[in-house]
Amino acid sequence: MKILTIDDQTLILLSLEKKLSELGYEVITAKTGGEGIELFDIEKPDLVIVDINLPKMSGLDIVKYIKEAAIATKVMIMSGDTQEDTILKGFKLGIDDYMKKPVSLNEVVARVKKLIGTPTIKNIPEESNGLIREKCIGVVIPCYNEEDRLLSDEFTAFVYANVGYHLCFVNDGSTDKTLEVLNKLSEGREDYISVYNCEKNGGKAEAVRQGVLHLAQNSELDYIGFLDADLSTDFQDFDDLVKTIETTKYKIVSGSRISRMGANITKQSARQIISLTINYIIRKILGMNFKDTQCGAKIIDKDVIPILFNDKFITRWLFDVEMFLRMKKHFGEKAKSFICEQPLKRWIHADGSKLSMRDSLKIAFQLTKIATHYR
Repeated sequence: MKILTIDDQTLILLSLEKKLSELGYEVITAKTGGEGIELFDIEKPDLVIVDINLPKMSGLDIVKYIKEAAIATKVMIMSGDTQEDTILKGFKLGIDDYMKKPVSLNEVVARVKKLIGTPTIKNIPEESNGLIREKCIGVVIPCYNEEDRLLSDEFTAFVYANVGYHLCFVNDGSTDKTLEVLNKLSEGREDYISVYNCEKNGGKAEAVRQGVLHLAQNSELDYIGFLDADLSTDFQDFDDLVKTIETTKYKIVSGSRISRMGANITKQSARQIISLTINYIIRKILGMNFKDTQCGAKIIDKDVIPILFNDKFITRWLFDVEMFLRMKKHFGEKAKSFICEQPLKRWIHADGSKLSMRDSLKIAFQLTKIATHYR
């Protein structure tokens, strides 16, 4: 049984191909409508799975072409377009099924089996699932001497369960075996996990900047964010930040470690006192009512990446403040409407933080430097 999948997002094509091939289907992939039609004419597949929003040619145009060919090929649309008019147009053209993203791989498989049946295979693969998203997200994870506390299993489990995420680990000139650990983590998973190596340690600000600019070259990514390697902010909370930016007009959605009922936010008491003082100074500098600029979890629309990251930051740790000041300098007071601070449900201080108490006490002086530079 032969299936042709047409989607302009490589991460989605790869996941569909892997899942369906494991079940015994022969899978052919195409990234454009033109390529898809060419393969359709040659291969005569039993089923075509096509996205609506493709470059140059709409998925509905492909459906029309297939149905006019008057052969028995089944057609399934899988798209983030949930407008009723679009769905009705698809069925009027003769599609056999319509799946709305996000959708799980297991649901895709169930619908495929219903349409064209199940191949006969000797070795049934282990049950696995993943959520196919409408958008693709790149995540930068800066790493400096993380050999002993990198949670490799959690990272791999996440990318397999969430189709559309690409994790980019940035080795910030580590002196231990971090680079070796990262290369092993990405081996065989290069489409979902990559490693960007900085020969010299430049600090978190430069590591994040280099990683973001690297991912920004990938035209398939819609949003780019960053996350701490210790996962003090977990993936569930990060995914909530992504859902917010996908469904709003915000350009930046930033996590916030606000202690409140119903949330598990744990900090060392001394750090908490320093943090409150620093946040007060930051609010005065920004002229924005931020509760927590320094949370290491943020997601950003690619449109503002050049504004935020083209120029080097002047501090190693307070680049988050510089990001918001750059937004304010570019957009003026309108910048406030483009930034969302979203409370996290969980944040745990992890032992081994690269920011020492001494560094924390120096922050006030660095803030003065930032305020002067961006005045």
